[in-house]
Amino acid sequence: MTDKKKFIIGCRGSKLSLAYSNHVKNLLIKSNSQFNENLIELKIIKTSGDIFQNKRISDIGGKGVFCKQIEEELLESKINLAVHSLKDLPTIMTEGLCVNAVVKRNDPRDAFLSHSNKSFNDLKPLSKIGTSSFRRYAQLKLLRNDLDIVTMRGNIDTRITKLKNKEYDAIVLSLAGIQMLNLENQIKEIFTIEQMLPAIGQGTIALQCKKDDQKTLSILRTINDNETYCCIQAERALLEAIGGDCDTAIGGLAKLSNDKISLKSELFSNDGKKKFEFQSSGHFRDAVDIGYKVGKELLKKAGPDFITQGN
Repeated sequence: MTDKKKFIIGCRGSKLSLAYSNHVKNLLIKSNSQFNENLIELKIIKTSGDIFQNKRISDIGGKGVFCKQIEEELLESKINLAVHSLKDLPTIMTEGLCVNAVVKRNDPRDAFLSHSNKSFNDLKPLSKIGTSSFRRYAQLKLLRNDLDIVTMRGNIDTRITKLKNKEYDAIVLSLAGIQMLNLENQIKEIFTIEQMLPAIGQGTIALQCKKDDQKTLSILRTINDNETYCCIQAERALLEAIGGDCDTAIGGLAKLSNDKISLKSELFSNDGKKKFEFQSSGHFRDAVDIGYKVGKELLKKAGPDFITQGN
């Protein structure tokens, strides 16, 4: 790359996506002497998920709705790098592209926000809770089956505005996104990992580029967080093993301690009434194998009913 040619980062136009992309931009400038403020450009690309904000993600094409248009620009070399929230990426990577680097993971837990209640347990029966996630729906139902849990779409700002307008009694959001936008003052409570196991990849910023773009791959190596990358290898393998998509209510979180990686997982039936759990651990070099093992064990526990419902 010559000094005159800009390095272009493609991203969505939401405040959160721009915050993620600016974070990546700053990391690149700090880690690579060839970059300065003027040599990296953010390019906003509108995705189907941004255009159809009132429709359920599964109804407009599933997980890829937040990535497809950005990936197309990457494949056409209109951008050098795509910045995604990892949990938005489909399980199977688009041909010709790869995620060989990730930024150090933010806090993966979920947060409880309410305009009138100090905590989740303070909610009155039949209180209206907004969430966009099948996983959260199932987990919230298991914690309290006396609540009215309803689907909501929109970016973080939109959801918080709906809460302030009292369209909902409470909402549940990813803590990482709230922290990235400096909105911690909106949080009433943070769910523990035991209460709500996070979505696979939650809190992780994925750096996607063309598989054969050696220049960009070598640049991204300078900001890759090895610990996070190892953990998401296990989590993504788990998701692939069960054939998971945006309709699959699954939680999974890997943790690395010295050379050992442990992976905890939960899979829910489509009605959210049954929960299947499994965890395993081993050497970090076996992260992918551990992920597949956990996924296969979950499917065994769930039995043929889950497979029938999920397809």
